[in-house]
Amino acid sequence: MDFMSDALSYGHRFRTFNVLDDFNRQALAIEVDTSLTAERFIRTLKQLIAWRGKPKQIRVDNGPEFTSTALDSWTVENNIKLEFIKSGSLYQNGFAERFNRSYREEVLDLYLFESLQEVHDTTDK
Repeated sequence: MDFMSDALSYGHRFRTFNVLDDFNRQALAIEVDTSLTAERFIRTLKQLIAWRGKPKQIRVDNGPEFTSTALDSWTVENNIKLEFIKSGSLYQNGFAERFNRSYREEVLDLYLFESLQEVHDTTDK
């Protein structure tokens, strides 16, 4: 899992929450919004579990979103290990970093988005 940020054409910031399957090299979900709380991405993870089954572990960086009490409690309750990469060791999350670069170059940098709906629609193509 990882986050990215960008801005709409008029400067309003938004973030993406990208959930990737390292084993299958698939993007399982990309949530787009101006605010992505722990509760919001836990909801996304619950939907993915209903669809794909529960993972044994989830690899994340040390960002504040992933060190939240809500996410920690949820992963403990669901017997899912949070695997934190070493600070500054982005190569430990290489597939996510490569995906983020491709998503930035092929979607976020390629278009001037007027709305979050346009970001959603273009991402879903």
